[in-house]
Amino acid sequence: MGLTIRPLALGIIWRGDALLVFEGRDDVKDETYYRPLGGGVEFGESSKEALRREFGEELGAEIEVGDRLGVLENVFSWQGRAGHEIAFVFDARFADESFYRRDEMPILDDPATARWVDVRDFRDGSKILYPSGLIELLSPEQGPGSR
Repeated sequence: MGLTIRPLALGIIWRGDALLVFEGRDDVKDETYYRPLGGGVEFGESSKEALRREFGEELGAEIEVGDRLGVLENVFSWQGRAGHEIAFVFDARFADESFYRRDEMPILDDPATARWVDVRDFRDGSKILYPSGLIELLSPEQGPGSR
């Protein structure tokens, strides 16, 4: 397969001061990182439709997609391979409030777990949040006390 640019839709879901993210690992960089849930936009599908589909596939959850917070271009390497993504980032909420009471949620189509991580850990640099530039999209009024 040739090198391509991958369009993504990512959902920003808050629980108080915490963002819903999954933990990933890049063994080549010896780096643990976090990323909001979401995934690839398929041909003929809007980024909002893709986000709803991805949350259904990943968590079995229905979400309400809100405003687009921004679009990020991410050129990176993962496990030693080059990657290039265009990420549409949306504010989102779970339709079922019970998801907010879960501290961890298994991702159904991947051997990973979604969890809530305090946004301050990303702001102070103690934990890495991808894609690059995402923390700058999150306005200071989001997070603590906004939900």
